[in-house]
Amino acid sequence: MRVLALDHGSARCGCAVSDPSGTLATPLAVVERPDTRKGLNRIATLAGELEADRVVVGLPLTLAGEEGAQAAVAREFADGLRRRLRIPVELYDERLTTRMAEATGASADPDSVAAAHLLESYLTAQRGGL
Repeated sequence: MRVLALDHGSARCGCAVSDPSGTLATPLAVVERPDTRKGLNRIATLAGELEADRVVVGLPLTLAGEEGAQAAVAREFADGLRRRLRIPVELYDERLTTRMAEATGASADPDSVAAAHLLESYLTAQRGGL
């Protein structure tokens, strides 16, 4: 199953994709202004080009596991994707993925590296590893 992961932000959306076996996560180019019609269309096109079976949107919870204003924005973004896509769109806890991306010092865009960390966590959980 190929999964497209999104680390949503109002200015930029980090993107990562899994390999078909659902084992590896690879960062992709960011999508600028993802909440605009053009941004949402780009994500829908990307999902189609990648033949994604599912989209996972990061849900920014507090360290205590509670939802705040940013979580509501992520939920609204995911709802917009659900209306455009014919594949499942899920929300998944993204706590600390940005910090993990910054800590790796990778040369790829930090937003997309954060999406890759989100995707790795999601894939591990799907395999029963969490």
